[in-house]
Amino acid sequence: MNWIPIILTLKLSLITTLILFVLALPLAYWLSVTQSKIKAIIETLVSMPLVLPPTVLGFYLLLAFSPQNTFGAWLDHWLGLKFVFTFQGLVLASCLYSLPFMVHPLQSGLSSLPSSITEAAIMLGKSKFTILRKVLLPNIKPSVLTALVLTFAHTMGEFGVVLMIGGNISGKTKVASIAVYDEVEALNYGMANQYSLILIGLSFLTLLMVYLFNGGFFKQYLK
Repeated sequence: MNWIPIILTLKLSLITTLILFVLALPLAYWLSVTQSKIKAIIETLVSMPLVLPPTVLGFYLLLAFSPQNTFGAWLDHWLGLKFVFTFQGLVLASCLYSLPFMVHPLQSGLSSLPSSITEAAIMLGKSKFTILRKVLLPNIKPSVLTALVLTFAHTMGEFGVVLMIGGNISGKTKVASIAVYDEVEALNYGMANQYSLILIGLSFLTLLMVYLFNGGFFKQYLK
């Protein structure tokens, strides 16, 4: 069995989760406190990947970053960035497609906190970054864990968007979900079954960790 698609899948999921956590946290915080008139528009854009067919998102990313088009050619010529049929393209597409899975749990957790916690920290002279790191995040640990695990698990199962922007290049962009598709097309159901069982096992374990943590199972070991 070729383990490279599994390793690429885990690598993609881990990088996507870390990048999205850094980028989505301030966005989720802003959405939880703002009364801006554009809040509904931003929330709609964030949630679009939930209802948009992955191939549609992948198709427009392919057009936008293709070296045959102006923007893609500019990125390639001036910055040396190539997103079509590359691993960094997979990361970009995964970050966009998994964005709601990171933002929504964080926004929900931050919205549930009473404003008095933040107000008290401000009166004590704490900076916004300190308030976020030492006051808000420790109080929404279940939401943070849910966001991290959902993003990781969702990225593992991506197919359409990664196929469109990354293609099917062995060792570079061929992740496990595409490997399953390849093996089925080749009528090699035994190998497709092995890849599928590994993905099922990984997804089950990651989600189980969330439910055990949020259910308080690990508290007895952390005392």
